[in-house]
Amino acid sequence: MPRHAPHEKALMPAPKLHDFNERRKSAIEAKKALAAKFLAQPAPDDPIMIARREEQQRLAEAREARAAERRAAKEAEAARLREQDEVRKAAEAERLAEIARREAEKAAEAIRMAAERNAIRDAKYAARKARGGKR
Repeated sequence: MPRHAPHEKALMPAPKLHDFNERRKSAIEAKKALAAKFLAQPAPDDPIMIARREEQQRLAEAREARAAERRAAKEAEAARLREQDEVRKAAEAERLAEIARREAEKAAEAIRMAAERNAIRDAKYAARKARGGKR
């Protein structure tokens, strides 16, 4: 680019426009590179690919085994918690039954005591009647 005098404006160079043939050529090269990359991969019956699939299969089986162990542990924990809950509920029911029994005994005692008081009162009333009336 020629040097301009300080008072002249420097023009920006025009952007390089690719013509159709250059674009087509770069597209063909990209397709060739993609095809070469695909063709460079080993075939499915290649020992490397077979070994890779076997390794993936072993990893998947190990992952499934760990998941099964976690499920079994979770189920065992749930069963243990259910059993604990049943024991707790049984103890609570027994405690409530004992409270109900004590309350029933208290009520029966109160009824017996009321009956005794009534019997004493009735005996006094009968004695007063037998004596002939007033005190």
